[in-house]
Amino acid sequence: MRDLFRYLSPFKKRMALGLSIKTVGTFMDLVIPYILAHIIDRVAPSGNMKTVMLWGLIMIISSVIAVSFNIIANRMASRVACDTILKIRHDLFSKISYLSLKSVDKFTIASLESRLTSDTYNVHHFTGAIQRLGVRAPILLVGGIIVTLSLDPVLTLVMLATLPFIGALTVFISKKGVPLFRKVQEKTDGFTRVVREDASGIRVIKALSKINYEKERFDKANRDAIETEKKAGLTMAIINPLMTLFLNVGLTAVILVGAYRVNGGLTGAGTIIAFMSYFTIISNAIISISRMFAMYSRASASMTRISEVLSEPSEYSPDDEKIKENEHTPDEHAPFIEFRNVSFSYGSTSVIKNVSFSLKKGESLGIIGSTGSGKTTIINLLMRFYEPSEGDIFIDGINIKSISPKHLRRRFGVVFQNDFLFADKISENIKFGREVSDDELNKAISLSQAEGFISSYPDGAEHPLDIKGANLSGGQKQRVLIARALASDPEILVLDDSSSALDYKTDALLRRAVEANFSHTTKITIAQRVSSIKHADLILVVENGEILAMGNHNQLMESCPEYAEISNSQMGGMLVD
Repeated sequence: MRDLFRYLSPFKKRMALGLSIKTVGTFMDLVIPYILAHIIDRVAPSGNMKTVMLWGLIMIISSVIAVSFNIIANRMASRVACDTILKIRHDLFSKISYLSLKSVDKFTIASLESRLTSDTYNVHHFTGAIQRLGVRAPILLVGGIIVTLSLDPVLTLVMLATLPFIGALTVFISKKGVPLFRKVQEKTDGFTRVVREDASGIRVIKALSKINYEKERFDKANRDAIETEKKAGLTMAIINPLMTLFLNVGLTAVILVGAYRVNGGLTGAGTIIAFMSYFTIISNAIISISRMFAMYSRASASMTRISEVLSEPSEYSPDDEKIKENEHTPDEHAPFIEFRNVSFSYGSTSVIKNVSFSLKKGESLGIIGSTGSGKTTIINLLMRFYEPSEGDIFIDGINIKSISPKHLRRRFGVVFQNDFLFADKISENIKFGREVSDDELNKAISLSQAEGFISSYPDGAEHPLDIKGANLSGGQKQRVLIARALASDPEILVLDDSSSALDYKTDALLRRAVEANFSHTTKITIAQRVSSIKHADLILVVENGEILAMGNHNQLMESCPEYAEISNSQMGGMLVD
């Protein structure tokens, strides 16, 4: 919870004022039963109506002050809680944005979503409650005990006999609660993951008639989450009934002893009435404190999960903006892109091994291989989404480890295999928050071969897209994504299986347009089609994470049987354009 106190520190003055107001309002609540006892035992027997009216007016004023001050303090507490959680969510989202893919894989997307939503909600609920009940309940408890001691010490001692049992119960249950609520959040992560997967893959699920299978998988995740929540809830629910039992036993004892004392003339009827009011106040205060322990158990587990993300090392931070972009002098004699004996392992699984190649500026690279052979991993390493386990990668003769990721990635225009489109206009999806002029936008649309279908819309590039571009075909999505990559006029253009949904004619037109207009750009294409990469200056044939062969198309047709087999099966051995 240390991180939560750090986030609350900027609001300490506002909290101090709110807590002061809350304290005054709470003291007014404590005064009212005392005034009532005074009226019954001393003022009313005198028969002086003016004095009765005066004390009645004081009682009303105290009530108004108590209500008003408590409302003001509660509103201030809510604002502090909202502002605090706003900052926590901002920092958490910012941190997630700067996490390396390795860290994202460790936490999982579903868990990060859960931490950003349900965990922050738990912390928000606790932050507001601790300012309202965290001050009010202890004051009512301690103040009530002090006032009752002044009214009748004997009855107070009878009542206090139950407190040790209540305290021991609260501490015991709270120690059990924190680990259970952490398990609840972990099960919520699993539940969120299943929902996310089912929502993303709903078309595949329906196409393969796997609805019943997914329903069973969802039911299992749902039951796991519910059972864990039930166990935690039942554990914490023990507090209230047992606490009520102890309090009722204490109340019974107070009434019994009080009756004997009134009968013996040792205390007044007004004192007993006031004492009953104070007993109710003290009981509610104790119940509120127990609820605070329950909320603390949940919030503590959630804040620990949030802190895990906040303390995770970032890939880079906004401070990288202060680093000079041209902090290293390029080596004019070195290749523009060079891999030197690069290997990468994901955990204990080796993904690529001893990859070495080089490209000059403006040259093109094609990468082909079976699914899972490590093609995309090469790009992920080049863009520093992951760090190599062994070997080094250079751009302009500079090791990319010495270049900030932000400055490095500004040099790229990328279309990934499973890229996304926002629910926004086509133009905004292409600009993607960058300063792209209308001429650059129209050029990118034309070169990506997207002009044909975009111009068919009455509003053209201002046409709105649905979530994930659901109102576009697969080929149209890919062309919009390619336009996004081209709009930035990148130094390095990466197309990761980005033409798989394009027909051969459109694919050929796209390649010609890119070659003619981006001759200065180094192009890297990952494809399953030989036709998409056969004109590349260098082609890598990747198998099981290793380079099986490299060279241009003609060289590989002669020296690499595997490449020749793929080419012949796709094109019949003919060099089609």
